[in-house]
Amino acid sequence: MTAFLVLFFGELQRMQKYHIMTASVLVAFFWIGMLHLIEVPDITGFFILLVFFDIVSMAIIMIGVTIFFEKQEGVLKSLFVSPINRLEFISSKTIANLISNLVTIAIVSLYAILIQNINIHLIGLFFAIMLIGTFHSLVGFLIVYRSNDFTEMLIGMMKYFIVFMLPVSFEEFGLITSELYSNILFLLPTKASSTLITATSGGLDTGEVTLAAVYLLVGTLILAYFVNRGFRKFVIRESGV
Repeated sequence: MTAFLVLFFGELQRMQKYHIMTASVLVAFFWIGMLHLIEVPDITGFFILLVFFDIVSMAIIMIGVTIFFEKQEGVLKSLFVSPINRLEFISSKTIANLISNLVTIAIVSLYAILIQNINIHLIGLFFAIMLIGTFHSLVGFLIVYRSNDFTEMLIGMMKYFIVFMLPVSFEEFGLITSELYSNILFLLPTKASSTLITATSGGLDTGEVTLAAVYLLVGTLILAYFVNRGFRKFVIRESGV
């Protein structure tokens, strides 16, 4: 536990050093600006979409950015010779990343609730963010593992967004309304993510929400196995051993 806390607070310090927390606040105000410019009686639907895009994309991007900053500073090379448990390293980075996600969405949620008077179940939103953020942080690890440089990492992220986010976005924006298409989307983790976030505003079947939560929970455990398994190989590669 002591090693984990050292790693965790080290992650928070590096996030400050790389201005990631500052970026999280700036992103939050950018989203607030977008919501403020939308002239509709109820912005709940737009808020749900915004949270969906933010938590999925930023969870992946922030993991990639922090790891490549550390790579440039030679931090990854020191991991090869240090007595650090890889699960502690992965979990500390993931939890620190979740805090960054929570900062952004908490600021936007305060605006949406206090100024725009939307009705959102905050506890449900918190647990949805934790589950979705953890899942996609692990996706970020796997993308980084398969990338030799920052450009490859960005390409890997864009591929994920195109394959997994765009199809769900088409449905959310009403561009495709086929029932068959909607059913196929349930195979995607982003659809489960969208379902959990949408459920915080009410109106969804409990069974559908439960299925989405179980999907992401099981998926998180599977991803954690592969992230943990690939960690040593990644560190060895980056250490040049």
